[in-house]
Amino acid sequence: MNRSLSEVAGKMLIVSQFTLLGDCRKGRRPSFIKAARPELADSLYRIFVAEVQGRGVQTATGRFQTHMDVELVNDGPVTLLVDSRKEF
Repeated sequence: MNRSLSEVAGKMLIVSQFTLLGDCRKGRRPSFIKAARPELADSLYRIFVAEVQGRGVQTATGRFQTHMDVELVNDGPVTLLVDSRKEF
């Protein structure tokens, strides 16, 4: 965790996840009210991919708004929760 992706010659798998902004703080069902509209979300996804590729990082991507089965092996005991609004 002390070295950057470029330092280790790492690669990125960038998969869109439209359900990423599911608010589960109330009730049993997540709310997706604050999620971006598909047109905006797709545009942001493409911008992010282009930015990563523009930095010379080798990338693989998924397809926006399609069903995908993704397998991975997490290498490490770390889970990070990222919340710029500090709501949890």
